Amino acid sequence: MTTLRLSDLQLVLLSAAAQRDDGSLLPPPDSIGERTPAVDKAIKSLLRRDLAAELDTSDVNGSLPTDRDRLIGVRITAAGRAAIGACQEEEEENRASDEPQGKAPPVSKPPSRPASKIGTVLSFLRRDEGATLEEMIAATGWLPHTTRAALTGLRKKGHSIAKGKRGDTTCYRIATEA
Repeated sequence: MTTLRLSDLQLVLLSAAAQRDDGSLLPPPDSIGERTPAVDKAIKSLLRRDLAAELDTSDVNGSLPTDRDRLIGVRITAAGRAAIGACQEEEEENRASDEPQGKAPPVSKPPSRPASKIGTVLSFLRRDEGATLEEMIAATGWLPHTTRAALTGLRKKGHSIAKGKRGDTTCYRIATEA
């Protein structure tokens, strides 16, 4: 299976689009800020890779620059959702909505997997033995610098992350909860 390499900007654009009802990549989410040439370049790359598709739109803010007769909107495709793992979440939601409404909900079971990659990192950090950087990278598919940035983000959110050694390898764990 070929692994797609997406920039952080592309990941943010696809994630925001997957959360929108219409699947639009535009306007960019607040975390990105104003629309810049870098955003347009990232969108064009997503279009070339079939992770996004052009559609006619009437929304001036959510359109790409094009000829004046027509506005082009950009929506996430199924391949785009698959690239960020959004398909699996939608399938679970659809399965839940397909269940008969008259039945009582099943007894709650422990979740089979955390809801997000940062949730996965937190579950690893909560273990008694903690987690190595390599374990977190393997579990999330992130690059080392992205994983370290996630640890910094958790610290900024108030998690106390202790750093220790497991043999010769650096190990991280949650010392106290936020």
